[in-house]
Amino acid sequence: MPTSLRHRARIVALQTLYELEFAANRVKDILDRNLQEREISGDMAEFAGSLVSGVVDNTKLLDETIGRFAKAFPVDQLAVMDRNILRLALFEIIITKEVPPKVAINEAVELAKEFGADTTPKFINGVLGSVISEIKKTA
Repeated sequence: MPTSLRHRARIVALQTLYELEFAANRVKDILDRNLQEREISGDMAEFAGSLVSGVVDNTKLLDETIGRFAKAFPVDQLAVMDRNILRLALFEIIITKEVPPKVAINEAVELAKEFGADTTPKFINGVLGSVISEIKKTA
């Protein structure tokens, strides 16, 4: 199981995004608590924060993308964890483009194995693979 600092930062971002769906707390409060619990600071705390704010700021676009590539599964009916794993990976793939798409997919699949249902990794891999195929066609 990967335990790189960036992976741990992605876990914090995912847990924060997940909690945001249920809590009325401020994003910063949730993020700060999760960073403290996972003992993440410095550059990796900034990385986690940029992931969270990026997903929050781009939720509409990310959800539209999920809707285009997971037509059989309305975004609002996806499991909360699945939806947020996809949002996080898509943010890295189509918006920041700071890591190769393959890395973002691998990270998303690892998160799915850790936090999703048994079928989540395959679902996440399929949706993100379709997105990458489309990107390659239009590039």
